[in-house]
Amino acid sequence: MVVTHTATLSAQAESSSAGQSARKNRRKITRKSTRPANPSAPNADEDQEMGDADASGPSITDQQTAPDNAGDDDDLIIDADPLPTTSAPAFPPLAANADKTRLKSETRRIPIPPHRMTPLKKDWINIFGPLTEILGLQVRMNVQRRCVECRTSKETKDIGALQKGADFVKAYALGFDVNDAIALLRLDDLYLDSFEIKDVKTLHGDHLSRAIGRIAGQDGKTKFTIENTSRTRIVLADTKIHIMGSFQNIKIARDAVVSLILGSPPGKVYAGLRTVASRMRQRAM
Repeated sequence: MVVTHTATLSAQAESSSAGQSARKNRRKITRKSTRPANPSAPNADEDQEMGDADASGPSITDQQTAPDNAGDDDDLIIDADPLPTTSAPAFPPLAANADKTRLKSETRRIPIPPHRMTPLKKDWINIFGPLTEILGLQVRMNVQRRCVECRTSKETKDIGALQKGADFVKAYALGFDVNDAIALLRLDDLYLDSFEIKDVKTLHGDHLSRAIGRIAGQDGKTKFTIENTSRTRIVLADTKIHIMGSFQNIKIARDAVVSLILGSPPGKVYAGLRTVASRMRQRAM
């Protein structure tokens, strides 16, 4: 019994060791068969699987950019919506007398300084006539407010008549003669320019008096020379200077007056005015 038992045990041990060695051989054979022939070359099966995956579905990056592209498509669709059509407004044709309709009445008040009230009373007829006859305005003197009031009427034809009338009365209030101020009503290129001596140079006391004397000259000779050469009209009212004329002529007269204020002798100013006068004659020819 004992011998038989040991024999069977040895037979089982041999069979188990033979089975383990066979399993090891099978594992080695399977491992050798799965290895590629060229280990440096990439696996063909893996490449094929990657290719199949690319063909079958989108990649991760495509999936991430897909929502953005979808949003752009939505925006494009929204922008592509047609705009609502608007019909142009239709206005009826103008009547034949539309441009001849009377405008609303306008009023201007021109204040008169106290020292010009007495001359205004003497020359009122000469001031009242041109405003009503040439411009077709309604004019009255407001004694309480000390101002001249002008208003448009049915006879007013020019749209700028009220402004011309106000400039005419203002020129007279500044000290210009009536015959000179009427030129503002008849011509369109006349203007008024006013400035003070302190705007050019700050002077006090005797220096200011001498500057005013240089501008006026002896018996007004210098002022008349500047007026005749530049074809303007000049008014000296204390430290204020008013010039009436065309734009270019006002510049010539103002330059001469400024030179006198700064201290230039009258002889030098006369020489400059002669040069300017000769140039103006040449241009007129």
